[in-house]
Amino acid sequence: MDISEVHLICFSPTYTSKQVGEAIVRGIGFTNVAVTDLTLHVSEVNIPQHTLTVIVVPVYGGKVAPLAMERLQGIRAAGAPVVLVVVYGNRAYGNALVELDTFASAQGFKVIAGSTFIGEHSYSTKQNPIAAGRPDGDDLLYAETFGRKIRTKLDAAQDMEYLYPVDVSRIQRPRQPFLPLFKFLRRGIKLRKSGIPLPRIPNVDAERCNHCAFCVERCPAGAIIKGDECNTIAEKCIKCCACVKGCPRKARTYDTPYAALLAGCFVRQKEPRIII
Repeated sequence: MDISEVHLICFSPTYTSKQVGEAIVRGIGFTNVAVTDLTLHVSEVNIPQHTLTVIVVPVYGGKVAPLAMERLQGIRAAGAPVVLVVVYGNRAYGNALVELDTFASAQGFKVIAGSTFIGEHSYSTKQNPIAAGRPDGDDLLYAETFGRKIRTKLDAAQDMEYLYPVDVSRIQRPRQPFLPLFKFLRRGIKLRKSGIPLPRIPNVDAERCNHCAFCVERCPAGAIIKGDECNTIAEKCIKCCACVKGCPRKARTYDTPYAALLAGCFVRQKEPRIII
């Protein structure tokens, strides 16, 4: 097939999604690689038919992160093949992969492969680890293997007509023990009914903050203003915790009761799944 270039498109506030995408691209093995990172910028991109695209986004609450979906609106294609990847925090990815498939098809892509990977949850802390350190070395090796399988599929197709699409809804779901899921749902309902106020924005220790503006640069939603780093605009904050995980002074924390709930109910680590 006349495909010699791969275009990685990602939204990755804490770099978990981008790591997975980069590993897949390494496995594909094309020399010509373009990258569009939508985390901090909006881009208009038209993908030519001879370019393979890999789209990688995080899952928030069982759906594609809303800000990621918003920024993907400027990406269009004319029949170009695409690989769709969603990265979730070890709980569940819900309908995110199907949602991404619906979007990509409407934008003119031909979906030829899909996958679900695990990344460290935004709420994960040392006290309440949720898929801490994921994607790990094994995840990234698996992502490279997935990339090699995609390359094999491309090389085997004579032209675009023979490059068959996939139905991502048929991907194998990860095994989920019933009891931890039941506990999570039951305790989650109890938490919502308790009336306990849930934090809308991270807390900031003003004594630790030295106004380096790192959080300003890392915030994908523009919720932190330079010179006013101790505050966060609640209406803009997407709770990605990029500012929390990246703060060099550890001045920011996001203490939500859901962190302990997720850490306690989803200890068993899920595995990546692919369909090709």
